[in-house]
Amino acid sequence: MTGRYPRLAAGHDVNEAWSEVEDVRPRDREREFEQLYEASYGAVLAYTQRRVEAAADAADAVAETFTVAWRRLDEIPEGESLPWLYGVARRVLANQRRGDRRRADLSSRLRSQPAPRVEIEGLVEADEDRHRVLSALSRLKEADREVLRLAAWEELSHRDIALVVGCSEPSVAVRLHRARNRLGREIGKGDRRAGQDRGAGPGRRAEGQVP
Repeated sequence: MTGRYPRLAAGHDVNEAWSEVEDVRPRDREREFEQLYEASYGAVLAYTQRRVEAAADAADAVAETFTVAWRRLDEIPEGESLPWLYGVARRVLANQRRGDRRRADLSSRLRSQPAPRVEIEGLVEADEDRHRVLSALSRLKEADREVLRLAAWEELSHRDIALVVGCSEPSVAVRLHRARNRLGREIGKGDRRAGQDRGAGPGRRAEGQVP
């Protein structure tokens, strides 16, 4: 046969021949990428914005994340594109902090205060309970903060968190359990310190002091 029909050699099955023709048809990579971008851009942008202070830094991280996605389009697991992109964005942000002194300074500040300042700073000032939690969260190690943020802010399942941080689902369950316990202990410590500060206020006289 000639033209668009497959040529059959002796002993070849016709279905096998058509399968070979279909396999060499070019994929519409641009359309696939456009669909991925349209479906995931907002979530990836929110992910990066929660972890940096400057809007330009978040935009740079998103651009680099989707550049990687374009190059590795064939590697993105079907049905798990968003956690895969979160994992890429996580590594992009880590590379930014390691490669740029300004971002290294930013990383240092993030270890001492809650990351999502831009989105919830006003709520923290008005909400004492949230302030207590975020203050305690800031005192945890980065690994603990990250799994807690992925579970609470991004609302990811254990499976998706495992894809983002690069570990197994059982490991995520253990890490989340331990991180929540540590967070609870830090909240308790903060409450005790606050109580001591209130008890030692300027209006309180030392025991035995003559008025």
